[in-house]
Amino acid sequence: MKHNFYTKHFAFHKIVVLGLLMLVASTFFGQKSDSLTVDTVVVDTLTSPDALKSKVTYKAKDSIRVDLKSQLVYLFGQSEVYYEDIELKAEEIEIDMDSNIVTARGKQDSLGKFYGEPVFSEKGSIVNSHEMKYNFDTKKGLIIDAVTHEGENYIHGDKIYKTPDDILYIKNGKYTTCNLDHPHYFFSAKKLKIIPNEKIITGPANLVIEDVPTPIAIPFGFFPNSNKQKSGIIIPSPGESGQYGFFLLGGGYYLAMSDNVSTQLTGDYYTKGSWAGNMLTNYKKRYKFSGSFNTSYSVFKNGFKEFPNYSENSNFFIKWNHQQDPKARPNSIFSANVNFGNSENYSNNFNSTGTEYLSTSFNSTVSYKKSWAGKPFNLSINGYHSQNTLNKTVTVRLPEVAFNVSRLYPLKRKAAGKQKFYEKIGLSYSMNTKNEVTAGDSLFSTNNIGLLSDQFKNGMKHSIPLSTSFKVLKNFTVNPTFNYSEIWYLESVEKNWNNQTNQLETDTLNSFVRGNSYNMAVNMSTRIYGMYQYRGKVIKALRHVITPSIGFSYVPENRSGLRSYLDSTNTEFEYSIFENGIYGRSNTSEAGLINLGLLNNFEMKVRNRKDSLGKDTKIKLLENLKFSSSYNVVADSLNWSNIQIGARTYIFKKISLNFNASVDPYALDSNTTTGQITKINTSEWARNGNIGRLTTANMAVGFSLKSKSTTKSKESNYGSEAELEYINSNPEAFIDFNVPWTLSMNYNIRYSKPQFQSSIIQTLNFSGDFSLTKRWKVGFNSGYDFELKDLSYTSVDIYRDLHCWEMSFHWVPFGQRQSYLFTIKVKSAILQDLKLTRRNLPNVF
Repeated sequence: MKHNFYTKHFAFHKIVVLGLLMLVASTFFGQKSDSLTVDTVVVDTLTSPDALKSKVTYKAKDSIRVDLKSQLVYLFGQSEVYYEDIELKAEEIEIDMDSNIVTARGKQDSLGKFYGEPVFSEKGSIVNSHEMKYNFDTKKGLIIDAVTHEGENYIHGDKIYKTPDDILYIKNGKYTTCNLDHPHYFFSAKKLKIIPNEKIITGPANLVIEDVPTPIAIPFGFFPNSNKQKSGIIIPSPGESGQYGFFLLGGGYYLAMSDNVSTQLTGDYYTKGSWAGNMLTNYKKRYKFSGSFNTSYSVFKNGFKEFPNYSENSNFFIKWNHQQDPKARPNSIFSANVNFGNSENYSNNFNSTGTEYLSTSFNSTVSYKKSWAGKPFNLSINGYHSQNTLNKTVTVRLPEVAFNVSRLYPLKRKAAGKQKFYEKIGLSYSMNTKNEVTAGDSLFSTNNIGLLSDQFKNGMKHSIPLSTSFKVLKNFTVNPTFNYSEIWYLESVEKNWNNQTNQLETDTLNSFVRGNSYNMAVNMSTRIYGMYQYRGKVIKALRHVITPSIGFSYVPENRSGLRSYLDSTNTEFEYSIFENGIYGRSNTSEAGLINLGLLNNFEMKVRNRKDSLGKDTKIKLLENLKFSSSYNVVADSLNWSNIQIGARTYIFKKISLNFNASVDPYALDSNTTTGQITKINTSEWARNGNIGRLTTANMAVGFSLKSKSTTKSKESNYGSEAELEYINSNPEAFIDFNVPWTLSMNYNIRYSKPQFQSSIIQTLNFSGDFSLTKRWKVGFNSGYDFELKDLSYTSVDIYRDLHCWEMSFHWVPFGQRQSYLFTIKVKSAILQDLKLTRRNLPNVF
């Protein structure tokens, strides 16, 4: 049933008309009544001056009863009332047409349980209650035993008073972020005030957990109730360390500069003198770009200055991440991923994660890429940084410019038709220039800029490859190639022998020099298929695919850039003026290589035993088994190169297996006088009857297993948009209970025997997690050190989902980073400071 009306539209003549209709009805049916039960009433006459501005629409599933005498409308059964942006739903609703007051309530079933209780919504704000009254005219309301939802905030109250400006005043209220009807925790306050899209204010409030009041109380509370960023104080986490004393970690200030930019200033303080500061700035321009900039500086003091074992370590680190929206400028993209700091930053800082602590290198890239729509050109300008924390060397490449022209077919006809072989000849061009320096990290300071600038190497390289492909005898593919390249430098090397000092003198000349080189090659390959059919019940067939290849490549002798000098004995020594160049020197030795290769693939077809008409299953027994070598027809000795062997496959589609080996076909000989070991022009086959000497071999085995996911989304544990946004930006914070268990393992063994001494290096790493119950998750990460015969860095993580709370325990049971961290906190980001933390800090020095 549906009914539309304008309140106060009932003019006197309408009442008279309806009264006459009632009189006629009572005359015919012998009844007298002051009310009507109707299916639909449509009224459209004169409007009273005090009528509402908008139309009120209502409907009910069961029935609608109109009491004309009392000016009341009764709605029964899943009733709904709509007025402007207000929606009211309840089992029973009463509308007073005279006062414009609507009253809604639920109904009890035979067991005394209420159902169909009122749900009031306005401008996205929803209030659930036991009973409520609302005036359409004054926009005031009284809500009994209500629950309202504002973003991540849930407010319960015995009575809620609504004002015309949508402010809610709550008596005997509860503030919580738990979405249950009976919340696990809440702040209990006698008075609360909700200002929509701004804040929630409370008087004196007490924290109650599982209906048990705690000693934690606040004199007043301000809780954010807006999607806009707000500035505020970040509360630090207290604790104690035997090495550094009492401490406060992560305290500071959050500065919301605008909707697009925010800065977080935090610091750590230790009573024994250590301290740290951090500044994190996040920025985002919708549909344009986003990123973050993080700088940190710390000073850790170990011991006392009066003692000889006192040490002080200063650390700094800079992180910058910038991403551009691909749709903003598709042909012009800028990106940055910068990680730069001193080598000891993560090893000295116990706040670093396990991954950061184990990292042995830092890399940075700043890139700008430009392409032209419809044109074969593209340009990239890059800055690069690489830092090794083991040998403390830093490589900086600034800038590196690359310009490329995509493959062109200059001989291709525009007319349609079958292509000639010469139409497939393709030509491309690439240019690369870079300015690079590699030095110890101690030189990268303001005091050593002049010294560091003298160590930069730079140059430019041009490459023009020419290639094509065509078929011979239908089954053979031939690929001829020709490559021409040039290197340009602004510096060169000159060497002279000084007869007076009897020493070699090397000078650097600042002048433009160039060198060129070229090579050519032709390769031919085909495929051979072998099939063996089975009549068994399981295996249907075995297939072996062989891809042999043979080719010839030629590199002519190139003496460009070669110079010579005579020493005091008139012995001539050759050198290259490009030997210090960033791209090296041009090829000087002539080489003519016959390249041989053999690629194998093994597959098995298994019958479908469940359905004879079903599709058979293909299983890859060996995805790749490759052999390759070459023979130099120009060299006067040691013509054969090493035999390279490679294999790759998957076992049960879960376990990956990779194998690589290098076999040297020539024997070794040692000089009994000097002890020097050299390779001789005698094959290992002729000396020992072996194909060759195994010089290196590497095998890697790994697998990653996980159970089937119970659901397909994260919402089961993290439901709010704010929480999901935080998880997407911090994936390590997400604990996936939908996957009951995971397990991954990687094992690597490397054998090396370049001469007579051999060595074996083994590494083993494993990690995983499993759910003890639907709310308990245990994770682990460890490895085995075969040299020390002990476990490597090991960590254990335990997580408990407490619905609106979460508990985590991170434990490093042994080693230099031995420590633990226990945290129990509220999930919601609004109350992120409502947590309990206990930790035992490692001795990092």
